[in-house]
Amino acid sequence: MKSFIELKNVKKTYVIGEQKFNALDGINLEINQGEFVVILGPSGAGKSTLLNLLGGMDKATSGSIIIGEDNIAKFNDNELTRYRAHDVGFIFQFYNIMPTLTVEENVNLIKDVTNTSKDAKEVLKSVGISRHADKFPQELSGGEQQRVSIARAIMKNPKVLLCDEPTGALDSKTSVEILKLLREQSDQDTTVIIVTHNALIANIADRVIKIKNGKVESNEFNKHPMKIDEVKW
Repeated sequence: MKSFIELKNVKKTYVIGEQKFNALDGINLEINQGEFVVILGPSGAGKSTLLNLLGGMDKATSGSIIIGEDNIAKFNDNELTRYRAHDVGFIFQFYNIMPTLTVEENVNLIKDVTNTSKDAKEVLKSVGISRHADKFPQELSGGEQQRVSIARAIMKNPKVLLCDEPTGALDSKTSVEILKLLREQSDQDTTVIIVTHNALIANIADRVIKIKNGKVESNEFNKHPMKIDEVKW
């Protein structure tokens, strides 16, 4: 099987004063389409930097980042903008939804950046919050707000769904519900990549990548991932 995502000797170097710091130091890894991937590692290991590069929110200092048929490491700013608009969905720990817009209006914002969006009402139904379509974020629980952010992310029908600690601000019961929604996306052939400190999530992953000191410590395919309800959260 040809890899859908492939990173070849990717480096990201930051210059602070006269010092250089390699946030990523020669990353090599492969991920297949439709995989549910968990990236683990201590704070400062380079996990979020890796996610930013995969999402086209930052540029690699060197190396190749191949998504599908494209090496996005060679994209200019306009090409990266189109890539972020059409191919990638983002989900963060803090929901980043507009407080002055209703749930449905938040989700429909995607129509301003892409012409490949799904129907908002159908998307809201798929994540279980259609009854809240006319409510404002402050009227929702944390889990419901995260469902809004997931709905907005999948509205564009992305090839890749990037999640930075998506359950970090939620209780265990709500976290399980959110993880089920994310797993459903990978079952529909979207590549889901989750950066987290929660090692338990690795039990349900198709692939577990461990990052340490800006390098890939391990990249293991899990032949027998646990079902979400089987994990003792």
